[in-house]
Amino acid sequence: MLGMCRGRRKFVAASLALIFIPALTWLYLSSANITVKPLPLSPLDPQSSAVVGAAAEHQSLELRLRDVEEHNNALRREISRTPRVPTHSSHPSSSRHGNQLHTHSTEEGTGDSEAKKGAAAGNSSDCVPQPVVKKCETIHIAIVCAGYNASRDVVTLVKSVLFHRRNPLHFHIITDSIARKILADLFHTWMVPAVHVNFYDADELKSEVSWIPNKHYSGIHGLMKLVLTKTLPSDLEKVIVLDTDITFATDIAELWVVFHKFKGQQVLGLVENQSDWYLGNLWKNHRPWPALGRGFNTGVILLLLDRLRKLKWEQMWRLTAERELMSMLSTSLADQDIFNAVIKQNPFLVHQLPCYWNVQLSDHTRSEKCYKDVSDLKVIHWNSPKKLRVKNKHVEFFRNLYLTFLEYDGNLLRRELFGCPSETDHNSENLQKTLSELDEDDPCYEFRRERFTVHRTHVYFLHYEYEPTVDNTDVTLVAQLSMDRLQMLEAICKHWEGPISLALYLSDAEAQQFLRYAQGSEVLMSRSNVGYHIVYKEGQFYPVNLLRNVAMGQVNTPYMFLSDIDFLPMYGLYEYLRKSVFQLDMGNTKKALVVPAFETLRYRLSFPKSKAELLSQLDMGTLFTFRYHVWTKGHAPTDFAKWRTATTPYRVQWEADFEPYVMVRRESPEYDRRFVGFGWNKVAHIMELDAQEYEFVVLPNAYMIHMPHAPSFDITKFRSNKQYRACLKTLKEEFQQNMSRRYGFAALKYMTVDNNS
Repeated sequence: MLGMCRGRRKFVAASLALIFIPALTWLYLSSANITVKPLPLSPLDPQSSAVVGAAAEHQSLELRLRDVEEHNNALRREISRTPRVPTHSSHPSSSRHGNQLHTHSTEEGTGDSEAKKGAAAGNSSDCVPQPVVKKCETIHIAIVCAGYNASRDVVTLVKSVLFHRRNPLHFHIITDSIARKILADLFHTWMVPAVHVNFYDADELKSEVSWIPNKHYSGIHGLMKLVLTKTLPSDLEKVIVLDTDITFATDIAELWVVFHKFKGQQVLGLVENQSDWYLGNLWKNHRPWPALGRGFNTGVILLLLDRLRKLKWEQMWRLTAERELMSMLSTSLADQDIFNAVIKQNPFLVHQLPCYWNVQLSDHTRSEKCYKDVSDLKVIHWNSPKKLRVKNKHVEFFRNLYLTFLEYDGNLLRRELFGCPSETDHNSENLQKTLSELDEDDPCYEFRRERFTVHRTHVYFLHYEYEPTVDNTDVTLVAQLSMDRLQMLEAICKHWEGPISLALYLSDAEAQQFLRYAQGSEVLMSRSNVGYHIVYKEGQFYPVNLLRNVAMGQVNTPYMFLSDIDFLPMYGLYEYLRKSVFQLDMGNTKKALVVPAFETLRYRLSFPKSKAELLSQLDMGTLFTFRYHVWTKGHAPTDFAKWRTATTPYRVQWEADFEPYVMVRRESPEYDRRFVGFGWNKVAHIMELDAQEYEFVVLPNAYMIHMPHAPSFDITKFRSNKQYRACLKTLKEEFQQNMSRRYGFAALKYMTVDNNS
């Protein structure tokens, strides 16, 4: 590449020689010929000897001129030939120089020499075209991800890649069952164009690496990058492998193009390790695995899969691991130790990447040598267990960059790639077709559109554990909330000891605020049986019934108690409902067990510990039946007068606008998504239960109390916006008509419901 530039400089020098040398020669000769003719002198005159000397000098000059002409002719012949760019394989000197650079880079261990070589290539880009990624070429990325926390990390990594990318992407994600559930739902609801995702079962790979003792906190999953040649499709030729704690600061296509720089038998692209770990001098008797110099970090790997398979990579790393484990006994840095041991024996396998492709932010690293300016950064690697709390001179800048993607609105990344047609997505096509059929001039267009909006959803945002009960009576409390009801979580956890499934309607930034809130709460962190499912904000309405459906969809128990976040269940309600499952034969009948609802206007309430105490507060005016002064119809069928003295469960009939809080089987119908914000969202669901012949049975010793709070934004819109109320009425009428069509004669009673209710 540099040879071409030298050729051009030679061309310019030769051209200047052709122009200026003859001109200067002509001037010199002219000045020699234009002389004053001397007077005839005596042969003995001293000037006669000077004339003889001048003649000799003139003859000598003519000889030099002939030499110059011959040289010029040679230059012309060379210039007239078509210049050829020497390749690394055909130019011995260039090849030797390249090997010297690579060897030097490996010995120095910082990647600086290769970075300098890259800078030189950048300065001479007008000489030799640099390899580029084709416009619509798919870039393949492999990630190993296991568990709840790693799933959150993957989202931030993916955001940073999507933000910069200009090419289609294909993610190959090796997951355990937990991460697969989370990420499959996330990508399905994210609906990013030109992104394809395949999942591979990590449990099927455990036997391949479980024989290797590993002390690293990543556990057995930290060894699975070793078996990617077997795991990934056999026709996949190359892939970029990334740790979950990576953040991209540039287009990943710039890294993909580095594959073109691999030479000879190079099959691994790696950045040198930037700590002293493999030098063995961190503490007394520190004995790391063998490595070449400082070793290499495997947070970012370029794998030429087809060549690795031909080199019998599986056999290579296994033999190396078996031999080293005889003395080392276990790995300390998981797969990285084994990769380095293999490279130590076979240094020709590695192509060293400039260190800005993996700026490692663990303690005591030399990462600061990888960049001089912000524009130098390519990939940031939070490879310390301390993560964002790591010590680094510029950690504040790196932390802010990471937080930018952490809180970035993922909906903005649903952008099409110009000129790159996406593969046919039937879900997306059907959605677009449905939306196109809506009338945008309809005053209720936004209400109708919301029903079909696909909200990006991250289920199990925090760690979750659930052990099924042997008696199949377990009950999950189901509720939904937004950021302004976050303060209710601790109180509910204190009142309900059973499993809880919560759907939270948050922005990306609010999701991180919630995470910090939850991690700072002893009450919430002490509970592992609470599932938090984030539904990301989009549109102008609060999708209350979608949120309920998301929370219901993640219930793992046979039964669920459908509540709201601003209600506190009585102490012991969880166990009471489980006992009711047996007493009322819930397993063999279709029943909806009604929990009577009350409310208080006091922010500080001495919560009643028994029915008798509740009745006392009811008589004193501390408590009221729920919404008795605003919406009597909603809970009137519960028959509170009968409940006061009831000692056994009693059945009630459905009535118009009935909306009790009930416990039902997990297979019960979902809520109707057309109802958003305030109004008829629970009423429609209870009507559906009645149409499916559920019996409504009131529990005599159960209760729940609504706690006071500021009015929601949606109820304010309902009260102040006439069009809002008109659209709600229209949606109610359409729902009733749908019920009539679905359930026939039995649904005629729903058609007579007062639409003004």
